[in-house]
Amino acid sequence: TDPSGEIIKLSSGGLPWKNYLYEFEKKHSVEPLIKFVLYTDQAGMWRVQAVTVEGKAFENRLGLPEEWRGVRDEDLESLTNIPGSRFVHAAGFIGGNDSYEGALEMARVALTRK
Repeated sequence: TDPSGEIIKLSSGGLPWKNYLYEFEKKHSVEPLIKFVLYTDQAGMWRVQAVTVEGKAFENRLGLPEEWRGVRDEDLESLTNIPGSRFVHAAGFIGGNDSYEGALEMARVALTRK
């Protein structure tokens, strides 16, 4: 999905993907490791989800930016300057955008904050 190799897009959401991703990375010696997965939810909103450290359910390889966490809708759009930004969870592990392009940009900005 992204030239960085750290963001991928799933063709459909709602499928268990984490274990498959960990195995794929090991089998193919993926470097750098994938940090974000983009997919649509049942309502059609694009999600940007942080990949967790393998074996640590609540530790992300890289979370969404601290200043975005817990912010929603127009306030988040103003803060991120990314159209369609809808929310970022308070823990920074997931966010939503109206469009694929917006979700991708959210992930790309997060990568610059390593």
